[in-house]
Amino acid sequence: MASRAEKAETHWARLMGLMGRRTLPEGGALLITPCTSVQTSFMRFAIDVVFLDRDGQVVKIVPEMKPYRAALGGRGARSALELPAGATAHCGIAVGDRLVWEDGE
Repeated sequence: MASRAEKAETHWARLMGLMGRRTLPEGGALLITPCTSVQTSFMRFAIDVVFLDRDGQVVKIVPEMKPYRAALGGRGARSALELPAGATAHCGIAVGDRLVWEDGE
């Protein structure tokens, strides 16, 4: 999955998300918190979106979300993890899984 995730916690960082980038780097991801929906306006590439509850449990997955689309996280969604398209299938991530990450440099 992702070996390195950026956090988008400020209003501006959440608003900008991945806009303006050409791609996510290998092993890269963006964790947006708080977040109950995402949009891919002005993006240049497709992404997988994993909506998580407050405990890190997957509540919804939107695979290969193309540019200029929007998605709601649904009941319980509190954050969104944006990954390269195909990453959720490659890693076998499913609704109900609990994702864990470590803070570090």
